Amino acid sequence: MKAEILSMLSAGEAYVSGQKLCGELGVSRTAVWKVINQLKEEGYEIESVPSKGYRITNRPDRITAEEITSRLHTCWAGRIISYSESIDSTNNEAKRLAEQGTPAGTLVVAEEQTQGKGRRGRSWMTPAGTAIAMSLVLRPGNTLHPDRAPMLTLVMGMAVAAACREMCGVEAGIKWPNDVVANGRKICGILTEMSCEVDFINYVVIGIGINTGIDGFPPELADTAISLHTLMGRRPDRAKLIAVCMERFEKYYDRFMETQDYSHLMEEYNALLVGRGGRVRVFSPGQEFEGTSEGINAEGQLLVRRDDGALEEIFAGEVSVRGIYGYV
Repeated sequence: MKAEILSMLSAGEAYVSGQKLCGELGVSRTAVWKVINQLKEEGYEIESVPSKGYRITNRPDRITAEEITSRLHTCWAGRIISYSESIDSTNNEAKRLAEQGTPAGTLVVAEEQTQGKGRRGRSWMTPAGTAIAMSLVLRPGNTLHPDRAPMLTLVMGMAVAAACREMCGVEAGIKWPNDVVANGRKICGILTEMSCEVDFINYVVIGIGINTGIDGFPPELADTAISLHTLMGRRPDRAKLIAVCMERFEKYYDRFMETQDYSHLMEEYNALLVGRGGRVRVFSPGQEFEGTSEGINAEGQLLVRRDDGALEEIFAGEVSVRGIYGYV
């Protein structure tokens, strides 16, 4: 009931009467009053005016299940939320839940992450209140071949970049294949993991880490990472940003699944791709070379034109983009 009351109070600027809350939720005024008091104890500032009702005047920076749900407008993405104050890794928890049968669309969120996971075995900590650490469970089953599952990383990258632009006013872009960047530095990393059989996907877990409130990074990251707080001059509403990310992902995922490639997404993705038309350095298995980025193709491969005119389709490896992460 707390999530429903939060959702009704978040729907607009006007007061919501106690009678309306009771009527739509089918509960007593006493039950509503108890929830309002719980919210106040959690840091919500709620104005109560006789004959008018209740109105939220200020809300804490919380990413609880109730707070996210109150902002969410999706059909399935994020409709089940597992929230933890502290956790080893949201990807680990999402996989544990997936093994237990949790439905597609389950979102695992944590305030603090002690053993976050990145590509190539990298790890980091997420101190409480400084970031968004979340993982989404998907179950495409036999509707998507396992060798196409890594393409979902790019779909999530689009969703996060679009959400940061829309909600935070930040000129976010995508550094292929799994980073979201702004001002030449990283604001988000994405890691996709999968459990599958030969032609059947048991589940996919997409982990997302967004730097929202970090004021200072350690020396080894100071030149390559940045937070939305620094870019915006204020801390973003994390619960709202999570909700918008889920809304954008659901839209892009549904379009992706229509063709199981980027036919319907390629133009929008390439508009967000940083360094397109510029110089890149490619470190792919067995080779290293420089060239000009021409964007992605329908398979999600990065197209790089070598200086001799040959066109390379990059499906794996590291790509340095001029102007990003110190590459000049």
